[in-house]
Amino acid sequence: MTNIKKFNKLPSLQFCLAMDLIGCASYIIPMLAEFTDLVWAPISAFIFYKTFGGKVGEIGAVINFAEEIIPATDIIPSFTIAWVYRRYFDK
Repeated sequence: MTNIKKFNKLPSLQFCLAMDLIGCASYIIPMLAEFTDLVWAPISAFIFYKTFGGKVGEIGAVINFAEEIIPATDIIPSFTIAWVYRRYFDK
């Protein structure tokens, strides 16, 4: 019997785009952007991990956390990049 690791079901592209938009939404209120990033970064990383699972989820959650916590990097669409990777390259 082979040990095949099951991946979480691929989330919808719309969900991933929405998560990336939520991450960028902190810049709507400029004075609160960095504070909201401190709150959103761990939440986003947890959602990322639960959404993608496996190695993609583990590595992506760390990258997503860094992307959300570092100023001016919220524009990077980490959820959408992970979706493309899982959809087209992770066979």
